[in-house]
Amino acid sequence: MDFRSMEYFVTVAEELNFTRAAERLHMSQPPLSSQIRQLEEDLGTELFIRGKRHLQLTPAGNLLLPRAQAILNLADSTRAELRTLKGEVSGRLRIAIVEGRAPFIAAGWITGFHRQYSGVRFSLWNGSSDDALLQMEKGLSDLAIIAAPYDREHLEGILAAREPWVAIIPAANPLADQPQVRLSDLKNELLVIPQRKSRIEAINRWFGEIGLEPNVLCEMSSYLDAVAIAEQGTAIGIFPKTTDTPNPLIRTRVIINPAKYAEYYLVWYKNQPLRGIPLLFKNYVEGLEIEPNGTASDSDPEKTDYSLPEGARLL
Repeated sequence: MDFRSMEYFVTVAEELNFTRAAERLHMSQPPLSSQIRQLEEDLGTELFIRGKRHLQLTPAGNLLLPRAQAILNLADSTRAELRTLKGEVSGRLRIAIVEGRAPFIAAGWITGFHRQYSGVRFSLWNGSSDDALLQMEKGLSDLAIIAAPYDREHLEGILAAREPWVAIIPAANPLADQPQVRLSDLKNELLVIPQRKSRIEAINRWFGEIGLEPNVLCEMSSYLDAVAIAEQGTAIGIFPKTTDTPNPLIRTRVIINPAKYAEYYLVWYKNQPLRGIPLLFKNYVEGLEIEPNGTASDSDPEKTDYSLPEGARLL
């Protein structure tokens, strides 16, 4: 079993089709099929169930896939570290990011880092905070940008940004005409809130501060799904503010009385010390400052479309 055979296996496992996998690998199908057969013989087990129309991974194939991906990623990281030792900083940095402000944080960092290390390329994966950490735990990402809170016992972190909590309001709702929304204004509204357990608990405490309970219609992991519900006029979303995309069907209003903000962190596992490009990237981010409005110091101020309310506290 060598790196090439693992690359062949991973590609076939991802495509579950020999023809498409061969196209990705820029080779013909018969040699690829032969290489997979040889790998199965070397391992003494079948990796695929070969049907007439499609492939399926066997239990052995499902076991091998994440390990093969991790090994290939480790090989890429090692090559990058060796180039770094020679003064040639090039390779690929893999970052798992949570929705919301995180993609825009990452975009700013990539721009600044690229100015210093033009040979580095990036792979970004997007999902929930828990999924982003799982990607990193499996060795599929080098770093993650997640929303607080996080497990400080097992993770190291650098504060990346802060953003206010907002109401995503259907344009026809009278609250959409207000410049800001008091939390008490939402007491009779159907709400959509983040699905993460810590977020649900925090929002319940937030309403509890003013003697209310949130009237929750849906719990969702995606900010975009909350926007879709608000577009239908069904409910109001409560999420950390992300960069606005013009949308005539909704209005985004900062929530006040009491105002709250969310925090985002660049994190990595303590038992996986950073080396090579991930370490360079962490050091770059560590040298940035967080401005009073919550943005990183390398952000373009003309592209910052929000500010933290005075007196806002962490939720």
